[in-house]
Amino acid sequence: MNVRPVVPDDVEFLKKMLYEAARWKPDWPREPIEEVLAEPIVSRYHEAWGRPGDGGAIAELDGDPVGAAWYRLFTADAPGYGFVDEKVPEVSIAVVPLHRRKGIGHTLLRACMVQAREEGFQALSLSVAVHNRSRMMYQRAGFEKVAEVGDHWTMLANL
Repeated sequence: MNVRPVVPDDVEFLKKMLYEAARWKPDWPREPIEEVLAEPIVSRYHEAWGRPGDGGAIAELDGDPVGAAWYRLFTADAPGYGFVDEKVPEVSIAVVPLHRRKGIGHTLLRACMVQAREEGFQALSLSVAVHNRSRMMYQRAGFEKVAEVGDHWTMLANL
């Protein structure tokens, strides 16, 4: 597996991974990707990709992208699901379904944490459903619950 930084040409793959992250539960209805990506709060995670504060990593197997973890800053006026404050980027992460549970997500998350720290960020946040098994991976990586809204946790990791 090769892990590399996200580049501007990766935007379409990030959108595919955002769709996977938004519709992570296999028994949920799978609306068309265009519908999901057009939802106002979801579109915040991909629109105008490449602005200051955007970063992340792509995992590749045999040259094909199989997962992504990326982060971006949000404002209090237009927050993400896991918004903490305007100085803490929020992480999104997804792996192609066929390649889940192989350690790719953990590797990508760690790469994001290193990159964000090297860029001078002090912390990263995220949002996760309480019953999403990925929550345990986030906890192992150092994320801790800082808020709970319904069945979702906002988690924070100090870098």
